[in-house]
Amino acid sequence: QVQLVESGGGLVRAGGSLRLSCVASGLTFSTTDMGWFRQAPGNEREFVARIKWSGQTVYADSVVGRFTISRDSAVNTVYLLLNSLKPEDTATYYCAAGRWYSEALYRIDSWGQGTQVTVSS
Repeated sequence: QVQLVESGGGLVRAGGSLRLSCVASGLTFSTTDMGWFRQAPGNEREFVARIKWSGQTVYADSVVGRFTISRDSAVNTVYLLLNSLKPEDTATYYCAAGRWYSEALYRIDSWGQGTQVTVSS
């Protein structure tokens, strides 16, 4: 079965950086679109960034210029580099595997368990 295992979360001060990793197994990583979502307490899960199998990337407006998504098919891993972190970035970050048909139309087939990112002011 598909497994997505995230790591790299933690506690960081505002302005700091973190790199999240998500190792995928049980799927054909090279032809699967990957994404990151986040959910803060009391809020709905929201889209953060995605990278298609071709390498094309899209970001939520709130993270443009600060976060970078990338992938390495040699190790079946997708990364999310978080720079210039703000307290409002505090959330549980989830890795997702699926298919993006357009920016608003996508299908998520599998979710990771999440990794906590906490940004102190």
